[in-house]
Amino acid sequence: MKKQTAGRNEMGEFAPKFAELNDDVLFGEVWAREDKLSLRDRSLITVATLVGKGILDSSLKYHILNAKNNGVSKEEMSEILTHIAFYAGWPNAWAALRFAKEVYEENEK
Repeated sequence: MKKQTAGRNEMGEFAPKFAELNDDVLFGEVWAREDKLSLRDRSLITVATLVGKGILDSSLKYHILNAKNNGVSKEEMSEILTHIAFYAGWPNAWAALRFAKEVYEENEK
């Protein structure tokens, strides 16, 4: 996994401790524990959690792209989000599917 710098890039000056925790602890330590849970599985859990909580912003799109990069196919993402719709709400799944469609179609053009 590549070193995460988004926290420092986006929040480093305003919230340096938050940026450090984001980059070094969440992505540097937790996501790096691939011997406990694969990146692919972590991506699926993260997408499902964000959709379930109604967090339908750029962070969801980032994590859908991350899931794609961690081996989740377009068909799997579509099926996952369709399944989530019945538990997290139809509007949440609709918004997530729009992001997923955008992410997975970027390389097809």
